[in-house]
Amino acid sequence: MAGSSSRRPGHAGATPRHRTVSASGLRWHVIEAGSGPTVVLVAGFPQNVHAWRHVIPLLAQDWHVVAVDLPGQGDSEKPLDGYDTWTTAERLHGLLAELGHERYLLVGHDIGSWVSYPFAHRYPDSLTGVVFIDGNIAGLSLPETVPVGPDGWRSWHFLFNAIPDLPEALVSGRERILIEWFFQRKTASWRETFTTEDIAEYARTLEAPGGLRGSLGYYRAVNENTDRNKELRKALIKVPVLAIGGEFGSAPALHDDMRSLGVDVSGTTIRDTGHYIPEEKPDELVDQINLFAERRLTHDTEPG
Repeated sequence: MAGSSSRRPGHAGATPRHRTVSASGLRWHVIEAGSGPTVVLVAGFPQNVHAWRHVIPLLAQDWHVVAVDLPGQGDSEKPLDGYDTWTTAERLHGLLAELGHERYLLVGHDIGSWVSYPFAHRYPDSLTGVVFIDGNIAGLSLPETVPVGPDGWRSWHFLFNAIPDLPEALVSGRERILIEWFFQRKTASWRETFTTEDIAEYARTLEAPGGLRGSLGYYRAVNENTDRNKELRKALIKVPVLAIGGEFGSAPALHDDMRSLGVDVSGTTIRDTGHYIPEEKPDELVDQINLFAERRLTHDTEPG
């Protein structure tokens, strides 16, 4: 896996394949591509698997890529409950078992990082490693109070999104406004990162029945996640950890926050990027993942 991701030739099996899979009592939307050791990608708010559109073809040159819409996201089912990250990790593990994957690298961005933390504690034997991307995790690196002041805009949505019913009443029919607000303020250069078509794709799934409620469900479980993660952190993550922040992102020093939480933690801050690293700096992100794999991981995964 040596070398820059942007310079390697394409892989014959890199064409993404969309699947609908029933597992853990839910219907899931999954994208698969490539062959090799398995890497699993899970995204965050207000997004879906489209967030990995640049990353998938790069990783698929060396990996079997499995990108998943979490429950409530994208084109996966949107249940009424079960959005705490402990339950979501269990459901995700069930999906991956249904797909036949026994060992894999788990990569989570934003809410995907939230889910990856309890997953790493519950299922270390299923993981070759775990990658956290610019996500502050409740009970660990997420402040327990929202600041009032010039930087309050960075985290106001944790309170707003957690309020029952009100966000749906105010945002329904205006999902695109919400999406654009986040992208404008949380990227280093949003017009170079997101096209009109990209925003339309994210709006499509938020506008779908249950889409907004499902995406907000993860915020409504933050208090439960906080209590659970405070207990989990009493033990160290056993598998290798890579923590990546964006220079202008939500968690630029994520690797410092995570350093005491695992037995083997490495990390970096990617320069000139905001929160949406998979879309702002996909080449650099993939290079970091591949370097991590070369240096830290043992690829005893099943072939894709």
